[in-house]
Amino acid sequence: MAPLADALAAAARRVARVAAGRSLPAGFAAAAEAGAARGALADLVYGTLRRYGRSQALVAALARPGQQPEPTAAALLWCALHALESGRYADYTVLDQAVRACALLARPRAKPYVNALLRAFLRSRAALATRLESDPVARHCHPRWWIERVRAAYPDSWQALLAAGNSHPPMCLRVNARRASVEAYLAKLAVQGVAARRVGPAALLLERPLATARLPGFAAGEVSVQDAGAQRAAPALDLRDGQRVLDACAAPGGKSAHILESAAVRLTALDTDAARLAALEANLARLGLAAQVRAADCTAPGTWWDGAPFERILADVPCTASGVARRHPDIKWLRRDADVSAFAVRQARILDALWRVLAPGGKLLYVTCSVFPEENGGALQAFLARTPTARSVPLARGAAAQLVPGPEHDGFYFALLEKSA
Repeated sequence: MAPLADALAAAARRVARVAAGRSLPAGFAAAAEAGAARGALADLVYGTLRRYGRSQALVAALARPGQQPEPTAAALLWCALHALESGRYADYTVLDQAVRACALLARPRAKPYVNALLRAFLRSRAALATRLESDPVARHCHPRWWIERVRAAYPDSWQALLAAGNSHPPMCLRVNARRASVEAYLAKLAVQGVAARRVGPAALLLERPLATARLPGFAAGEVSVQDAGAQRAAPALDLRDGQRVLDACAAPGGKSAHILESAAVRLTALDTDAARLAALEANLARLGLAAQVRAADCTAPGTWWDGAPFERILADVPCTASGVARRHPDIKWLRRDADVSAFAVRQARILDALWRVLAPGGKLLYVTCSVFPEENGGALQAFLARTPTARSVPLARGAAAQLVPGPEHDGFYFALLEKSA
């Protein structure tokens, strides 16, 4: 096993990147750096960012006035504090390995500082925990503006929602109905000793996360990884064989694939990111599915639309991703309060453009992975107010429009619109 110092150094580099305002690189945990074990690296980075507000407050409380650590050393301290509070390592191991990590980070002069601050934390951790209870950012590990928005929108459950946003996300599978039944695939998992239970028409929730290489039939297209909440989109579209369907913001393609697994439709999948569309096409090939895939901006129909209207449209619009922040914990520290309104403006442009290409009598499903009302019900009501040909119709089986993160799924919003004939 690689030393913890390697993982701490590698994690500190990535956390420092987020502190500087940059996103985590895609697939970072799969990259070998300084011999760090992938599992330890992912745990340190994601765990530290989930508890980033707390770790920042701890370092600020322990540092002497005017002696705040420089950025890389600060990131190392945040990661080491997470390691100490996680209980996965002995205290003396974390102290020793954090000091060793200073050299790996080319910060040898930080060794005494890192050692002293971590020892101070261990001596006063109970008092510090009490002190931090009065700091909402440290207590809830979300930016203050985010806390205030959630508290205003969910006055009876805001604390539970924030706590869920700091939890480990569930791993859910979607069984490809064209290649396997849910019952048959459950039996395959049981043979492999993998515990799972059904939580949706095609959704299986794993008791513990599992690498896709260990999923039976994954390479053969029998199953995909997709959150149970995200799996609500395809059934909500009320699909019929032969329909002309548009997935307007398609990459990375989980919902596109589910649409094609659900009905024999003619699907056009659009996205502005050509690289992510390549991954979508590879995923469709693995599942034995086909669609017309185009790199295009859905708000500019003149550049991609052939003039034939679509009977169903999925508008899985760009958003703050506040409902899936536990999967991407850098998001909540990189977003700003003003981003919510900015996304709402972009969402309005998308809705207006897509309504032009929807057939009379057709349906459009508006989806976000957000819990902020301005992007969800607010965006929907504004669109209905300015669009006389649009009406909201109930979701199938009376499903709720807003899902918040929980043990079985992430946070999503769904609204089904019908265009008058």
